[in-house]
Amino acid sequence: MIDAKNITFTYDEEEPKKYVLKELNLHIERGSFVAVLGHNGSGKSTLAKTFNGILLPSGGAVYVAGMDTKDEDKIFDIRSTAGMVFQNPDNQMVAAIVEDEVAFAPENLGVEPKEIRRRVDECLKTVNMLEFAKSSPSRLSGGQKQRVAIAAVLAMEPECIILDEPTAMLDPKGRREVIKTIKELNKSRNMTVVLITHFMEEAALADRVIVMNHGKIEMDDVPQKIFSEVERIKKIGLDVPQVTELIFELKKQGIDLPGDIITVADCERAILERVKKGDKND
Repeated sequence: MIDAKNITFTYDEEEPKKYVLKELNLHIERGSFVAVLGHNGSGKSTLAKTFNGILLPSGGAVYVAGMDTKDEDKIFDIRSTAGMVFQNPDNQMVAAIVEDEVAFAPENLGVEPKEIRRRVDECLKTVNMLEFAKSSPSRLSGGQKQRVAIAAVLAMEPECIILDEPTAMLDPKGRREVIKTIKELNKSRNMTVVLITHFMEEAALADRVIVMNHGKIEMDDVPQKIFSEVERIKKIGLDVPQVTELIFELKKQGIDLPGDIITVADCERAILERVKKGDKND
């Protein structure tokens, strides 16, 4: 779905040594769910914006479904294929009414009115915002705006959705609902998902985790492998899921537990098994 080949990027061409991305190579498979982590300034958001041509690499090339993002004739197709949701939903709101916001992209794609109506209702329902269809986006909370922004991208029916910290403005319940929606889209529609996040529990739900550091890929593996390297993650300036931190501290106390636990269910199961094993040994 996405190929980044030896890309570099700088915001200041007069200072080429100040690269945000440095000779980075990355391949993202169709239908995968990839989470990208990194501290502020690591280049993760810049990288995401190169995935649909918002930013063009200073060197190297990015291909979306085989299309070069530097090809101006393909930019419309690229952005229809890889839709993006920004951290601040106000950056992509264009309409005065919620349902018009969701309908905006399909209308510009020339979709039939009846199909637009179906997509608007379905997408707003997906993000639990159907009751606000006639509302003004300006009257919504930050979290509600974010859900509308996600619905607007989904209405384009892209093959890939890139989300730059989409849950940053949501409460815990809202975050769970959005992440659940993203996972369902990935599984039911085989939609490629690239999730930029600073919530480790969200990254733990992905198929693959990429850790950015100083414009390069520091780590790239399944969540269990990434978060098992607790000390390395902390050295980069990041955290690990809370359950992983708990297991790490228990292991430091000499308690024999697996080091690749990233979910509450796995943590509970491992501790119960350890307790039972201890009882038998006694």
